[in-house]
Amino acid sequence: MGNSQSSEEVRVPESKKEVHLSRPSTSTSVSASPSAPVATSSSSSRQQSTPPSSSTCEQTPIMSATASTSAAASASAASTVAVKGLGELPARISFPAEEEKTLAHWEETDAFQESLRRHADLPPFRFFDGPPFATGQPHYGHILAGTIKDVVCRYAHMTGHSVERRFGWDTHGLPIEFEINKLHGIKTRDEVDGPDGIGIPAYNKLCRSIVMKYSEEWRKVIGRMGRWIDFDNDYKTMDVKYMESVWWVFKQLWEKDLVYRGFKVMPYSSACSTPLSLFEAKSNYMNRVDPAVVVAFPTLDDENVCLLAWTTTPWTLPSHLTLAVHPELVYTKIRDLETKRVYLLGASRLQLLYKTPEEGVTHEVLEPALTGAQLEGIRYHPPFDFFLHMRESVGAFRVILASYVTADAGTCIVHQAPAFGEDDYDACLAAGIVIPGGELPCPLDNDCCFTAQVDPWKGLLVFDANPGIVKALKQSGRLVRRENLSHPYPYCWRSDTPLVYRAVSSWFVRMSDEEKTRLEEEILPQINWCPEHVSKRFLELVRGAPDWNVSRNRFWGTPLPIWVSDDLEEMVCVGSVDQLEKLTGVRVSDLHRETVDSLEIPSARDPTKKLHRVSEVLDCWFESGAMPYGQLHYPFENKEVFEAGFPADFIAEGIDQTRGWFNKLVVLSTALFGKPAFKNVIVNGMVLASDGKKMSKRLRNYPPPMDVVDRYGADAVRLYLITSPVVQAQDLRFKEEGVRAVVTKVFVPWFNAYRFLVQATADLRDEHQIVFSPDIALCLKGDNFMDRWLMAATQSLIQFVHTEMKAYRLYTVIPRLIAFIDQLTKWYIRFNRERLRGRDGIEQQQFALNTLYEVLFQLNVAMAPLTPFFTEYVYQHMKHALPADKQEDSVHFLPFPTVRTEFFDEEIEAMVAAMQDVITLGRTVRDRNTKPVKCPLKSVEVICNDQTTLDRVLQVKDSILQELNIRNLTTSTDLSKLSRSMVPTNEKSLGPKLRGDRHKVYEAMKTLSSEKMDEFEANGKVEILGHEILNTEAELQFFYVADEADADSQFAADSNGSITVVLNLAEDNSLLQDYTIRELVNRVQRLRKEAGVVPTDPVEVFYKLDVKKSPFVAQMLQKRLNDVVSAIKKPVFQWSEFPYGALPQAASVSAVPAQDRTEFVELAVLLASLTAGGKSLSANDRKAVQLYLNVCSAARLQAALADGKTLPVEINGKMFQLQLGVNVFNSVQERLEAEQ
Repeated sequence: MGNSQSSEEVRVPESKKEVHLSRPSTSTSVSASPSAPVATSSSSSRQQSTPPSSSTCEQTPIMSATASTSAAASASAASTVAVKGLGELPARISFPAEEEKTLAHWEETDAFQESLRRHADLPPFRFFDGPPFATGQPHYGHILAGTIKDVVCRYAHMTGHSVERRFGWDTHGLPIEFEINKLHGIKTRDEVDGPDGIGIPAYNKLCRSIVMKYSEEWRKVIGRMGRWIDFDNDYKTMDVKYMESVWWVFKQLWEKDLVYRGFKVMPYSSACSTPLSLFEAKSNYMNRVDPAVVVAFPTLDDENVCLLAWTTTPWTLPSHLTLAVHPELVYTKIRDLETKRVYLLGASRLQLLYKTPEEGVTHEVLEPALTGAQLEGIRYHPPFDFFLHMRESVGAFRVILASYVTADAGTCIVHQAPAFGEDDYDACLAAGIVIPGGELPCPLDNDCCFTAQVDPWKGLLVFDANPGIVKALKQSGRLVRRENLSHPYPYCWRSDTPLVYRAVSSWFVRMSDEEKTRLEEEILPQINWCPEHVSKRFLELVRGAPDWNVSRNRFWGTPLPIWVSDDLEEMVCVGSVDQLEKLTGVRVSDLHRETVDSLEIPSARDPTKKLHRVSEVLDCWFESGAMPYGQLHYPFENKEVFEAGFPADFIAEGIDQTRGWFNKLVVLSTALFGKPAFKNVIVNGMVLASDGKKMSKRLRNYPPPMDVVDRYGADAVRLYLITSPVVQAQDLRFKEEGVRAVVTKVFVPWFNAYRFLVQATADLRDEHQIVFSPDIALCLKGDNFMDRWLMAATQSLIQFVHTEMKAYRLYTVIPRLIAFIDQLTKWYIRFNRERLRGRDGIEQQQFALNTLYEVLFQLNVAMAPLTPFFTEYVYQHMKHALPADKQEDSVHFLPFPTVRTEFFDEEIEAMVAAMQDVITLGRTVRDRNTKPVKCPLKSVEVICNDQTTLDRVLQVKDSILQELNIRNLTTSTDLSKLSRSMVPTNEKSLGPKLRGDRHKVYEAMKTLSSEKMDEFEANGKVEILGHEILNTEAELQFFYVADEADADSQFAADSNGSITVVLNLAEDNSLLQDYTIRELVNRVQRLRKEAGVVPTDPVEVFYKLDVKKSPFVAQMLQKRLNDVVSAIKKPVFQWSEFPYGALPQAASVSAVPAQDRTEFVELAVLLASLTAGGKSLSANDRKAVQLYLNVCSAARLQAALADGKTLPVEINGKMFQLQLGVNVFNSVQERLEAEQ
């Protein structure tokens, strides 16, 4: 080109399949004047602009490079399609970047609040949002639940409801206190409320200061995920109005006699100094290594005879009171030959002491077996004497009976410390060793350290005392055996410290058998659980629920509103601020402990005495369960609003909330109103790391959510989560590549579908000067079966979505919506691509365009609840084709699509479904036999025993033949033409499973009965020679039984169970030319894409080949060049017509099939540009002028030559009078037409 141009040498690979060329680093653009010569070409410039010769062809080879900056700019501009009415659309977009723009648009238009204002007077859809703690940052579990809630609430809004969406915060409880304790180094209760402690007012002030620590982070993350929820009108469990409603709820339970004070063994957190609920105790198990010891208890009658007990909690032995045996188990006496002592233990548990008896005789059985009942009452010496006095006071240290003792653990004799085990407590209570109100050995302080009652280990945490206790047992001769045991153990969910089961005084809500029956028979049937199987899990929890411990020995929480006398004989429950003022004479504006603890209520029995508030606060689960009332300050305000919206229409949380929030909501609503708190609930599973472990910031085993959003967009994360099994209450192993796959498999095709619509409307505008304007009436007028199918399928989709969403089955709705995108892109657009571009005429083009627009629009609106960002992006483009009065600021202001019955057509849907089955099966057969669709085949036969299905296939015969690239199609109901056989497909799985039976099973597969194959097809598995074979390990292959007349044919088949497709794979030379043309067209289309041109760009195609080396292709092009031109819709010329010295936009050497060998053809794509020619120019002059045109600005030259003007120029010392249509032409095609 110009002197500044540089290019690497062109190299032709030996394979001849591709020429790899570099683009020029720079190119020269020459300005032109209408009245003066523009430039003078020189020999040096001519040499540089002339491509080097090819080693394989006589003529100049084709180069893949940009000819000029103006051409490059043209190609770049072509990547953005702008159509009046549909806006400007780039070739590709950054989904995250566009989402940020959408967020700005929503912010600018106040979209969420505006949507609420528009629906304020519509029927309410009541949604309850469970409150999270703001002391932690949102994770994938929160994002998942939030997305589910957002989808349902958006759908409810779009179906004509007013949907209030208030965010809530759980602001009390252990999470906040634990953070403060860590921050300020507080380790014991005394450091808070002890004589030298900081005091409850100061402590609670600290708690209040961090409650909303991460609230802005929550707002940012939730907003970035596209969830519309009101953070400004939120509720907090620490607000006085909320707390007052909680007091009211508690008082209702009190007045129904459902609240009592009890002494029970509860899981207790030593780090947090408070009992936990059983739900909390079961939420955090970890493996722990504890000493497992066998301890001897010598009998009083004969100290050489010892009862043996096994325990993993040596720290409970100082508080031991009795031994328990099962009355019906068998026990035996043995003499240990080493120690000479006599041991008594369960007959089935000798292996606990003597693990390898084959090494020698270690013991002998002394007398016949005894039952546990025969051991009752035996007295013995306790391991420690700290509570020896209880032998006289309550008859401790004797054998008692207990039915919970089992024969498969320990020694079948269980050591009982009733203060540290629920079973122990119940057994000792039944035996009279524990007396209500009597002494119960529990020598621990609030932090689970031993008190002075167990002086040797005073001040030690119980677990830290284990080594000293085991050492003392050994010194006293009581230790028979010791080993370490690794076992799952409950830990505090907040502090990750091991829990201690200990007897504590707590306040309980009674879960009576009558209440459980009421829940099971009356309340739970009113709730729609999704997925349904969770209801069974919830029912089992209800049936086995213990009384609910609602009190916590903490500071930052809603105080229990109970005032009691010193002797606990007089109690008052307060249910409101007004009642508290009436009883105490003090009006309060806060209900936390620092405010109400000091308030006293005069005694009704003795006016000189006062009632004081109990020290406990309410369990924060009680507060969250009271959320329906607290968020509205019910019943003190909003009574009508609450009663109109209770029960809630919908809630959603993780499966762990079956024990937590779901449970508490139902328990409280049943007790208060005799109805459930919610009508519908979606329960999601847990989101785990990719390795199946719990996500851990410490382990860094998962990508941070916002990093993934920044890479792929929030819509992709949303869709990945809600299309996974996690919406069916199963666990999900989060994998970033899954999010990436959503982008490539859903959003890119979806975007391309809309971009294709824009391009097709550009064709309509450019070729016919018609600006596209959607008209749904045209969708009814056309008779194209694919148009009718797409409109019908859209109505079926909308109907399905409405039906399933009413049942809250997101796990059926979302896959169907995504599958429809596949139907749209891979079937409708694929089948109608040329028709949409106008190949079948303007009328058909407009029918197709209106159908595609209408369906894309309806799909976009239907997907809006799922993917709020991308649907907004598409709508903001699509709406400009609508009349101004039909345009909205947001897609989320639109109503959800409703079914239009006039478009329903079940027969069309069935017909296309049959067509899709045939095509899919045909493609499978081709793939399996390495016969690409580009290779034409002679025939296909469709076999089915249902003639109606075959009739439908025949109606779409032409489409099937075209798509499968087959000449003829026949149908048959004769199933005798088919045979089936099972073949293994997964040797990696089958090998280890079958082992030595592998050969026998494989042989049995070949002769498997028809019944067995039917079973395999129906169930996905079948048993063969005692081995279960799955459909992931084997498959059925179908074989066509050919007639003798078809001896020269090669048949292959596949079936879906109802339709069988048989292809004749035999090659036919008459079809090879079709295949070759198709290959050439594909190569040209690939070059156009590589060049960055779009269908509307003026492109010319050139080819070159060696006739001797490629005779088949040469002959085919000579005879059928028009077929190639028709397919690519662009002119095609031999290389001899290529403008001298010009550089194409893209070029390659292509290998194409030709009979029994491969032939080569060079192809090039050139943007139409000024071309020298005409009868007045000699061959040499034509080259000189062409080189001049190559380096000049095409736009300036065209302006200079406009309106028949003549431009005088001097080239190599010779003057030329350039004139359009005479010696300069706009394209090669225009030049050839003039020269004819």
